[in-house]
Amino acid sequence: MSDRRRVVVTGMGVVSPLGCTVETVWNRMVEGRSGIRPIQGFDAAAFDSRIAGEVVEFNVDDFVPKKEQRRMDPFCRYGIAASKLAVADSGIDFSREDPWRCGVLVGSGIGGLQVLFQQSKVFMERGPSRFSPFMIPQMITNILSGLIAIEHGLRGPNFAVISACATATHSIGESLRIIREGDADVILAGGAEAPIMELGVGGFCAMRALSTRNDDPTRASRPFDKDRDGFVIGEGAGTLVLEEYGHAVKRGARIYCELSGYGRTCDAFHMTAPDDQGAGAARAMSLAVADARLAPEQIDYINAHGTSTELNDKCETKAIKSALGEARARKVMISSTKSMTGHLLGAAGAIESLACAMAIHKGVVPPTINYTTPDPECDLDYVPNAARGAKVNACLNNSLGFGGHNATLCFTAM
Repeated sequence: MSDRRRVVVTGMGVVSPLGCTVETVWNRMVEGRSGIRPIQGFDAAAFDSRIAGEVVEFNVDDFVPKKEQRRMDPFCRYGIAASKLAVADSGIDFSREDPWRCGVLVGSGIGGLQVLFQQSKVFMERGPSRFSPFMIPQMITNILSGLIAIEHGLRGPNFAVISACATATHSIGESLRIIREGDADVILAGGAEAPIMELGVGGFCAMRALSTRNDDPTRASRPFDKDRDGFVIGEGAGTLVLEEYGHAVKRGARIYCELSGYGRTCDAFHMTAPDDQGAGAARAMSLAVADARLAPEQIDYINAHGTSTELNDKCETKAIKSALGEARARKVMISSTKSMTGHLLGAAGAIESLACAMAIHKGVVPPTINYTTPDPECDLDYVPNAARGAKVNACLNNSLGFGGHNATLCFTAM
């Protein structure tokens, strides 16, 4: 259609438990490799859940000068790195671009939790005179979008979405709208999170949200499996370079796929539990499909939110059936890459968007690993345990956050 501006994905960057390059992360997803291991970043012996998707193949010195590192919470270090990798992957030269036409929407569900924890200890042990003058700018969630803009000299739309586990997906979707509306030509969009520390893990343990399969970490995240016992917390960052189609073509960019649709809703149901009928998630999917000007029968693949929690997985299954219809729901391929990465909270939707883009680009659907015991309430095709070669013309990426926030993206082949 020629009546609205089209938006394409021209670059991607990632810092994750599966690695820190698109090629590495994608290859390990296709291989069904798990990035879950015993927590190394702090002594977790007293915690009910002692496993996580930690980032281990990351050298911050490659991305951030040492002086600047001291002024950044880890979520910002991950986010800066992912943005630099995405820009390099896209081949865009921002010195040749109008900076007022280039923006950043990179959010975080929690933000500077490690800085908050450290500075709280400073206050308790040494008093208020010893607070760092950088505490507030290090901690606030929007600082990452600001730092990325400073790094690349981007002066266009810039803010941070904060919607828990839907953060990155909302950031990407809102960027689609901004480019469509003509307010920017290029936006770096995504999310970053660094919650694997005492407060983050302890808080989720207190909710009884985390898997306690501590003796078998690589098999702990098992979305849609009957024996699932909670999600595995993860960390990292993902950034997509989103670009107006004509702009990308003019500069000769490599295009992974098109970002064609976006839907967002709220359950208005419960602080943490999803709507038990999946109505909010279903409508978000339906809105994304309609926004992409597709019919439900045209969706080939869904990268599910798929957290490996009892309520989420069965409610998302109901939502898929409601959004696509029972017949199509039973034919569509569904997988949860959280089975391999763990749940990266506010960064999850960005890394899962990468999986969608690569599924279209490569013609392969990544698996849901650790699927061994079918659940009668989760009875769709979750691409169990092995990747599947398939032509993917259209796929959805679902993210469902605490507070009832639902966001769905629709990616399509060019």
